[in-house]
Amino acid sequence: MKHALKWKLLGGFVLVFIAGGMAGTFVGAAHARHSFFSLQQKMMAERMRHRLRAELQLTDDQMAKLSPIIDKTAARLQEIRRNTGRQVHEIILEAHREMAPNLTKEQQSKLQAFELRPDQPRWFNHGRRSPPPAPES
Repeated sequence: MKHALKWKLLGGFVLVFIAGGMAGTFVGAAHARHSFFSLQQKMMAERMRHRLRAELQLTDDQMAKLSPIIDKTAARLQEIRRNTGRQVHEIILEAHREMAPNLTKEQQSKLQAFELRPDQPRWFNHGRRSPPPAPES
């Protein structure tokens, strides 16, 4: 094999390796996010079980009957939490769109950068990072 061909093959393998690593990272992150919310829901249900058992001094038979209700309640509360985060995000973006016409171009770009900052609360960057549109002047 020629020397140049060896380097091209090596470069190709490195690129494929990097692309595979990046794809694995994205898939892993999506799975981790799903697992986190599932774990959070289970933890909420367990806290509810523990508190009810302790406060009401429930028997094992009563806990068995109440468990499905607790699980359903935890799932519904988790869904409300997700929806609330989305609504908060939309309200803030709407406010930014309303503010934009009153700001200078520099201020508008700072506002857009503020929305994309990684230190924003998780609910703010809930998968939707749509900066306010710049007003046409």
